[in-house]
Amino acid sequence: MPDPAVPSSSPEPADPAAAYQAASDAVAQVIAWYSQQLLAERRSPAPAPERLNRLIAEHAQCVRDRAGLEDAAPAEVARIASLYAARLKELEATGP
Repeated sequence: MPDPAVPSSSPEPADPAAAYQAASDAVAQVIAWYSQQLLAERRSPAPAPERLNRLIAEHAQCVRDRAGLEDAAPAEVARIASLYAARLKELEATGP
């Protein structure tokens, strides 16, 4: 049993279902951002192959992370939720 006086390095979420949903939503929002960027780049009069390749690779990684949520432990779900929430903020701040 963990010592309540010692802070946990990876706190367990109070509601695992809510934590999973938050992580899934965060990943889905990042996937949507990449999908929009891919569509815009493909429709561009002069698509940049290196940008397309980067967007495709990052989109694919997001899809793998979302699939991995199914079997993830609560601490991993929380880590992914935090990572993707921060990633979405960064992506939206930097723009296309």
